[in-house]
This record gives sequence, C-alpha cells and structure tokens, in this order.
Amino acid sequence: MQQVDWYFDFISPFSYLACHRLAALEEHAILQSHPVLFAGILAHWEHKGPAEIEPKRVFSYRLLQWLADRSAIPFRMPGAHPFNPLPYLRLSIALENRPGVVREIFDFLWQRGLDPGDQATFALLCEQLGVTDGAECIADPAVKQRLKENTEKAISRNVFGVPTFIADGELFWGHDAIDFLLDCLADPSLLQSAAMQRVSQLPIGVGRT
Repeated sequence: MQQVDWYFDFISPFSYLACHRLAALEEHAILQSHPVLFAGILAHWEHKGPAEIEPKRVFSYRLLQWLADRSAIPFRMPGAHPFNPLPYLRLSIALENRPGVVREIFDFLWQRGLDPGDQATFALLCEQLGVTDGAECIADPAVKQRLKENTEKAISRNVFGVPTFIADGELFWGHDAIDFLLDCLADPSLLQSAAMQRVSQLPIGVGRT
C-alpha cells in the first residue's frame, strides 16, 4: 500500500475531525503521523489562523460544532482556544506518535471541555496515558528537535495548514479533502486530467499590493 503522510497539530479542531476519519484512509494506505507546530507554519506563510480573525473565529466554531453533530463525533470546545499545543505535540512525539496515543490526545482535548493551558489538565492526560513524569518527558531535547524538524519538513513540502495529507508528493489540505484523497488513491490519474491540469496552471490575473 502507498504511504500517506499526515501533518497535524492538536490545536486544530479540524485535525480532530480528520482523526475520526483515519480508518477510511488506513484501509487504502500506510499512514505516517507527523505532529507539527501550526503557528510556525502560519508564520512562514505570513498568514493568520482562523481563530485570529474574530468573525471567522465565531463562524469556524459554529461550523465545527455542526460538522461534529452531523457526523455524530463527540465534540466540546476546550475551555480556552487557541491554546499552547507544545506540551501535547511533544508528548505525542515522546510516545512515538502511536495511533492510539494520537487519537487519545485528540479525544482528551476535544471532548472534555477542559482548559489545555492548565497544568492539571496536562497532568490528567499523562496519568491517563500512563506517563509518570510528563514534564520530564516533554523536556527531552531530542523530542523538541523532532517537533522542530517535523515543522520544517512540512514547510519544505509546501504544507500551509493543518490537517494536511501528502500522497505521492501531492498535497491534500483539510479534513474535508479526505474523500478527494481517497479518490486519488483509487485512481492516480485523476490529477492528470485536462481540467485538473488547467486549474493547476491557471495564471494569476491580478494581485494585491
């Protein structure tokens, strides 16, 4: 089966929704998980996140609640958002990004309504995962370096948002692009059609100054 690289950040509710659709992908591909720092990606592309634009923030949270309810995915916004995802990203890396661990961290953050910035919340998650010293675990320089390298590698591959999936060098952004990815896995020639080639090479008519 073909390898698919999955780039995500626990800060992203859309990554959480994507996490609940991974089973469909795993039937057709070998999935490799790569936690990245979304803020680093936004800084590289000089772009604001959805939560940094107030009207978009409100709309996005409403859309997320609707999407989760519509798909029967348990969902409760954390006690505060955005939050600092670094402890959770590093914890996932320290535990080798095992699929069960990644899912458990996502569910913990996006189902309980707790404040991820509260040290007690992180401690509770560590206890749930059987990690005896979470602070020491995420302080490992090698863990921090891997997160940095993951983020740099994502940027080098033109990742501009999360969640993003990359298959055979092609980028699929957003939880709602999973069906697109599945179709491309089933038919690799899909992106080679005349219509796809045309939109891929469409010239820019005008730009902002």
